[in-house]
Amino acid sequence: MPAFLSKRTAFTPRRKALLVFIALLLAVVAWLHFTGAAGTSGIPSKDMDWNGDGTATEEEIFQAFYAVVVEKKVEGPRECRSYSWRSDGKPIRVDCRTTMSAPAEASKE
Repeated sequence: MPAFLSKRTAFTPRRKALLVFIALLLAVVAWLHFTGAAGTSGIPSKDMDWNGDGTATEEEIFQAFYAVVVEKKVEGPRECRSYSWRSDGKPIRVDCRTTMSAPAEASKE
């Protein structure tokens, strides 16, 4: 057995703290995505204007992660995202897009 494999290297307290921090951060991002937070749904920051004044402030961008949820619906070529407040469910807006996809190829036998 090589010498470098026989030694057991322990994590230093600093590395353990960093590992715990990264694991917690990853868990928070996974929870936000699971609960439908708008900030993790791929919306550009310029579209995070929740009060409709024409500008997306830093506060509104932060709200996209904790206060706004998005629900995605697909009906044929039409894809809709409805944004609402997490606390009371009041709708903010609905964005719909129609996508043109390539026709499915015939299966080859």
